[in-house]
Amino acid sequence: MKQISVFVENQPGSLMRVTNALTEAKINIRAVSSFDAPEFGILRLVVDQPVQAKDYLTSKGFVVRVQDVIGAELKDEKGNLNQMLKILADGEISIGYIYSFVIRENRAPVMVLHSDDNEKARAVLKEAGITLVDDEEL
Repeated sequence: MKQISVFVENQPGSLMRVTNALTEAKINIRAVSSFDAPEFGILRLVVDQPVQAKDYLTSKGFVVRVQDVIGAELKDEKGNLNQMLKILADGEISIGYIYSFVIRENRAPVMVLHSDDNEKARAVLKEAGITLVDDEEL
């Protein structure tokens, strides 16, 4: 699965300018997470058209990066997130960040994560029977 990361200034309206541009480009946001530092923030998004989103946002002056992330489908049941994290820990996989999205039209929520070794993480999760989601399944 692809994610876009957009660098934004920490000032009123900066996140809205990103979402407004994506709305203009008719790109649907599936998940969003933000991280801030004193001067700027990083807005991470899973969208239905990541390459087009990058191109459009770049044309509007934003600094954008596209990167691979893992989408792991988890049933909305107690302990499922903990179980997935245990699988990764047992596989000696470090997680850089994680966030979720639930708007999937009557389908299970998805945890989005980035690790120090995405290929190994994918293999470990698949072997444990966790359903992985790619861009076409959003």
